[in-house]
Amino acid sequence: MTVSVFDLFSVGIGPSSSHTVGPMRAAARFIADLRTLGALDETSDVRVDLYGSLAATGAGHGTMTAVLLGLEGHLPEEIETDAMESRVAAMRDTGCIELGGVRRISLTEDDLILRPLTVLPCHPNGMTITALGSDGTELHRETYFSIGGGFVVTEAESRETAVDTPVTSGLSFDSGKQLLELCDEFGSSISELMLSIESESRTVAEIHDRLLHIRDVMVDCERRGIARDGNLPGALQVRRRAKAWFERLDAEDPNRAPEFAEDWVNLVALAVNEENASGGRIVTAPTNGAAGIVPAVLHYATHYTTAGRADPDATAIRFLLTAGAVGSLYKQRASISGAEVGCQGEVGSAASMAAAGLAEILGGTPEQVENAAEIAMEHSLGLTCDPIGGLVQIPCIERNAISAGKAINAARMALRGDGTHRVSLDQVIETMKTTGADMHSKYKETSTGGLAVNVPVNFVEC
Repeated sequence: MTVSVFDLFSVGIGPSSSHTVGPMRAAARFIADLRTLGALDETSDVRVDLYGSLAATGAGHGTMTAVLLGLEGHLPEEIETDAMESRVAAMRDTGCIELGGVRRISLTEDDLILRPLTVLPCHPNGMTITALGSDGTELHRETYFSIGGGFVVTEAESRETAVDTPVTSGLSFDSGKQLLELCDEFGSSISELMLSIESESRTVAEIHDRLLHIRDVMVDCERRGIARDGNLPGALQVRRRAKAWFERLDAEDPNRAPEFAEDWVNLVALAVNEENASGGRIVTAPTNGAAGIVPAVLHYATHYTTAGRADPDATAIRFLLTAGAVGSLYKQRASISGAEVGCQGEVGSAASMAAAGLAEILGGTPEQVENAAEIAMEHSLGLTCDPIGGLVQIPCIERNAISAGKAINAARMALRGDGTHRVSLDQVIETMKTTGADMHSKYKETSTGGLAVNVPVNFVEC
């Protein structure tokens, strides 16, 4: 079943959708279940076990604080950055959390139990939360998996393969082939088809408003990134570059000449991902680690294309609907989790989605759009997830800028053809999935291989 564009593009916090957003949602869901069971008031202690990749790089990805915030009942799409920072400071000062926002218990980041060498069968990002009574009696226990992009499933749901959020029980697609067949049947573009599917559960006006809100959050994130300097959090002390780059670029290109387009695309990607790395408010697109690619290519679409200059709002809507349609295929047929398939599932998927969105804005047929998406992923295959020091900084920030350029190039290459090509999007998605399955775990968000071990640092934040 087709995954909603509003599940693929959701407002959250950095630095990681699978390691920050997902665990916070899982913990908040646990609290909601405690309320339903009538066990919240009886809970005197909570035990949290983190497994696999969540344990291996959790500290650098903000997993521990995310879990504690979730246990207070906060959700990533609702909590503001200032409120989040205030609560984290209070928790560290007191050594306590407000369980469900109503009951104070002693619990700190250090109390969470890390099991990096234990990988649960369903997914590398596993966590178990247990509520205990005053006498140590187990009141409720649940195991969750953060499967990428902020999506969370319980152990039972994972066995049932109920991992996607369908938007319809009628019109839908679960392959690129079906997507093109439906576009041909209805004589529609990919964005028009996706709008029809979304319209089965929401009005067109609501869809437009929500998509423009997503666009606005992306732009706000970019502006915050451009306004801030200094170093990013963490022992790497990576220097923020977006502000200085903007000041130089704005002076060199006050009239936004086309020859500077690539520089602005790079800037947007850097600004967004620097904000993500600092734990700021971002849009998962489709993950946090790849959050700068879609905004950067959307910036290109709205500022450097004829359609974008004529109607930036309509362009943003069409772009996001098309990108969402392609993202749904990756979510259904493979994975968008770096811990499961490496960075090809995050940055590769985002580049493919962005290439599709831009190809449609440039006037591409559905076949050309599908070709653009295929090109971008074909040349992202095998991309590893190996963050230095366990932080979503190096190589993640620059990798977003490079992949945004790749997406633009893929769209332009596809538009030079007629949509006919030897490798289909379905085939390249299947290849990405099998490549990820074959990839050694040290290259899948554990910081135990690749750049993470070949660039000398004296720590890993895990």
